[in-house]
Amino acid sequence: MLLDFIHKLPIGYSEVLYAGSKYGLTRTDFNSGNSIKVYAKELGGTNFISLNYYITSSKELLKPCEMSEQKVIHFLKNLSLIPLG
Repeated sequence: MLLDFIHKLPIGYSEVLYAGSKYGLTRTDFNSGNSIKVYAKELGGTNFISLNYYITSSKELLKPCEMSEQKVIHFLKNLSLIPLG
């Protein structure tokens, strides 16, 4: 289910709105899409979101970087993509 939210993010750079702030977000896929890195930085602010998501033959693993899983999940479920250009 969480993977569905991640797959809605374009690969590469995009901008999103979250909790009234704009974020620059980068999604990078590795290992044929079995490892995904998402990093979002609040533009003009100090907040950030950083996570790795791994898909193995037996399970899927969310690995937030220096923050709680709840913070990452709330971000992924509540962001809105901003169309570029």
